[in-house]
Amino acid sequence: MNKKFHIHKGDLVKVTAGVDKGKEGKVIKVLTKKDRALVEGVNIVSKHIKPSPTNPQGGIVKAEAAIHVSNLMVIDSKGNVTRVGRRRDKDGKLERYSKKSNEAIKS
Repeated sequence: MNKKFHIHKGDLVKVTAGVDKGKEGKVIKVLTKKDRALVEGVNIVSKHIKPSPTNPQGGIVKAEAAIHVSNLMVIDSKGNVTRVGRRRDKDGKLERYSKKSNEAIKS
């Protein structure tokens, strides 16, 4: 089953709920099976890393954790948070567009 999300990799998004509410960032990865996304600089957690050949010291590393897609909204080219619609462009291809400004969204 292919899920369709309003969030795609590379989109600029704003967090609408949670501890990081109001923060903006770029989507690094979308986890479709868990309905979550990794966003740059949002939902930072401390991970304990075991020593390994590449990292002999080990230690604690700060990294982004996944955030649910329902807590994210896309930012359009004008800088507004917007809902996303789908429509056919002139070539007949499906494109995403901003419901607020009616412009195509480029990821």
